[in-house]
Amino acid sequence: MARAVIPLLLLAALTGCSNLVPHQTLHLIASLDPLSPNWEIEEVPLAGNRIHLALKMKRYGDGGAGEAREVFDRRAKSLAQYGGFKTYQVLDYTEGMESSVIGAQRVAEGDIRLIGNVDAQPQGSAPPARSTPESAAKPLS
Repeated sequence: MARAVIPLLLLAALTGCSNLVPHQTLHLIASLDPLSPNWEIEEVPLAGNRIHLALKMKRYGDGGAGEAREVFDRRAKSLAQYGGFKTYQVLDYTEGMESSVIGAQRVAEGDIRLIGNVDAQPQGSAPPARSTPESAAKPLS
């Protein structure tokens, strides 16, 4: 019950902040990498083909503590390939620990720029976070 109530309260609180930035929309995309299930990835599209990626490791995960940069690079490469870009450039990258009452959590974040638009794709499209029948029929590599 509490798991359902907390997101609803958070959504209600964030709805009240909708007028803080007029005529702007914040797109937050959360995804899970099936190759590294201990990490959660949040993506925020920025101006100029830039994307901010924020990674959080599960607090009580089983392994995967040293793979933040690998997960970051794999997601950046996936976004570039799916978006029709040749490559990506890492503009900023940091790793650290966030501590709280219930325990420490590994985090990493960074900004990438997608370079060399080959195929025009609608903005905001991203590769599926999980394998679907459609993505399995048309693999990226």
